[in-house]
Amino acid sequence: MNEIVIRNFKQDDMPALGEFYQAVTAGDPVIFWWVGEQENYPNVFCAFEGQQMVAKGQVAVFNIIAPECVTDSKHKIFLNLKAFPGREEDVELLDSVYERLLARAHELKATLPDSHGTILCVGNYLAEESCHRYFQQQQGYQYLHSLYSLKRDLNEPVAELPLPEGVDFIQWSMETPEEQKQYMQLEAEVWPDAPIGAKRLAEHRSHPLWTAIIAREAGTIVGSVMVWQEDEGGVVEDVFVRDPWRRRGIARFLLSHALKYLQGHGLETASLVTGTDNHSAQALYHSVGFHTESEETRYYIEL
Repeated sequence: MNEIVIRNFKQDDMPALGEFYQAVTAGDPVIFWWVGEQENYPNVFCAFEGQQMVAKGQVAVFNIIAPECVTDSKHKIFLNLKAFPGREEDVELLDSVYERLLARAHELKATLPDSHGTILCVGNYLAEESCHRYFQQQQGYQYLHSLYSLKRDLNEPVAELPLPEGVDFIQWSMETPEEQKQYMQLEAEVWPDAPIGAKRLAEHRSHPLWTAIIAREAGTIVGSVMVWQEDEGGVVEDVFVRDPWRRRGIARFLLSHALKYLQGHGLETASLVTGTDNHSAQALYHSVGFHTESEETRYYIEL
């Protein structure tokens, strides 16, 4: 057996990554992160046995809690770790990559505001049992929460829904830093435990067909939804209505308009994610035609 070499991903590794991806995703669905642009390569670590990639992991900052936020929530850094089929139980191999990921996570933690703590998280589909065993039994991760992935067939009709009297809507491109800051402040009001942050907002806005659909009353933003294209389908993200305006049909309107927007650009499916314990959100999404496809379980450790 060849010696295993662990190093950062390089552009020349693309063919090996392609073979690794095809092997890992050939069976049951798995959560597999793509390497992204070259500036992200310091966050990606690969294990090679000869010329073959036998494991790959990467790490990324997911949520940053603003220093002025009084919540006791913590910054979140996520990682993704996959082994070649047949090597999923190879603890020595997984450990060799995980050690690099953990060290990189500590480096990323040092760049975050020290006003809040940081947790390192991992998420895999419910059926990825070897991944769950590794992180719980070998690395001591604790349960964080579970999520449902939902999908909607855009070949099916989307109902025309009204807005409450006095409420209008626009598509908002958030082109200026001031507009982006305004959005992040509103979103953090609704999701103080997991604010979107500037980096993730920029990532969302970089996707094809990205737009935000905003509901307003007397010029005040009361709700929002983001959509974009990813691969051959559409993604629905960051659905929220501020507390005083809830239970008035605004969220259903925003969702229906988002689906019509994706339909209008020729996309055939739309997907979104919600918490398994968020029963009101599940009822909302089912009411506009989404159905549950898979479940993801997430774990964490303190950094």
